[in-house]
Amino acid sequence: MDGKFVNVILLGLAFMLIFTAFQTGGMIQQTVVKSIHQEDSSYTADGYTSLCIIYATLAIANWFAPSFILITGPKFAMFIGAIIYCLFIANFMFPKVWVLYFLSVVIGLGAAIIWTGQGNFLTINSDERTMSRNSGVFWAILQCSLIWGNLFVTFVFKEDHIKESTRLLTYGVLTVVGAIGALLLLVLRGGYRTNTGLTLSESVKDSSSALVKAFRLLFTKRMSLLCIAFFYSGLELGFFSGVYGTAIGNTNRLAADGNSKPYIGIVGILIGCGEIVGGATFGLLGSKTNRYGRDPIVILGYVVHMVSFFLIFINIPSMASLEQTNDPAYINSNLGIALFCGFLLGLGDACYNTQMYSILGVLYRDDSAPAFALFKFVQSLAAAIAFVYTSYADIHIQVLILAIFASLGTISFSAVEWSAHSSDVSDDEDRHES
Repeated sequence: MDGKFVNVILLGLAFMLIFTAFQTGGMIQQTVVKSIHQEDSSYTADGYTSLCIIYATLAIANWFAPSFILITGPKFAMFIGAIIYCLFIANFMFPKVWVLYFLSVVIGLGAAIIWTGQGNFLTINSDERTMSRNSGVFWAILQCSLIWGNLFVTFVFKEDHIKESTRLLTYGVLTVVGAIGALLLLVLRGGYRTNTGLTLSESVKDSSSALVKAFRLLFTKRMSLLCIAFFYSGLELGFFSGVYGTAIGNTNRLAADGNSKPYIGIVGILIGCGEIVGGATFGLLGSKTNRYGRDPIVILGYVVHMVSFFLIFINIPSMASLEQTNDPAYINSNLGIALFCGFLLGLGDACYNTQMYSILGVLYRDDSAPAFALFKFVQSLAAAIAFVYTSYADIHIQVLILAIFASLGTISFSAVEWSAHSSDVSDDEDRHES
């Protein structure tokens, strides 16, 4: 097997372990925080505040991530980021309010370098022919984390209150899982810093130029258009990762006994299944993507998401994202439709994200770190905004916002893809004529 493809698979496995630990801890974070407060009234931390701090820090830190990676190389940048994730997970075994908020800032920094490093490392181990395949394979392996994490939550946590012994065992196991993922990153071949011959002052100068390059790149026509698609991906990330599961749990009419909470984990598993199916399929179809372009897959994702938004609009009562409700929806709330929408949300997300990775890895091969940093900056900023307005807007308003930005993002992505494809065709014709 090609050594670079082995790197891609190992990268996916490492991220799967790291984010199985982090996402599982995140899913139960608010419940854990409330449970700790019930046992210790002096513990007044808030899980949602922690998430807002993480995404806000992440958005800012993405501007500096390319400079950091230029100094360390993507391999060790990802390792450092993974260790920070493990520290954040471990803090729930020894809960302190100031520690949670401090590490919420630190993990924002860690997330910026691990994701920018991942994009850079994936690009190094791909070319124009293999980028689509590698993006799909990485995405499919990574999203298996949603399966294991949600299974864990579904079978382990049956009550709203999490006892101290359960919390210590859970976060102890999650920390170990994350640490194994971090160590797996060290097995990757290559990905070291490329400027080893430079002095410290020269490295700092180069890292400063990377920040300037990222800022200038933001205002280019292609990147500005792509940022609209990135922004949509952040909004829908916030929706399916935090809002939709909550809305399912709050819709009493979905369950015969009025308790829909057990279905939160199941819908999370189905979102993961959609992500895996999408990533694996588009990985296998990488050669077709090179021939026909990335826009058909993004348009497929658009159609899939619009169908899911429409079904959510008619199947889930408007206030379900904000509070427990017995309100009727436009149709009799149906559990099968609700769970199917979870699968569609994951499948559509895979359509967008795999092709975003692919187009950045091809168009910005020589500037992949700044390009992926901008991607994560815009996506994180959108997710932070989403977490703010989801506290006030009902789910019907939210799917309307998503539908609008899905339309704008798909049009802008397609415009860039068509432009890039036209340039490639012209170059091929020029080479043929010469």
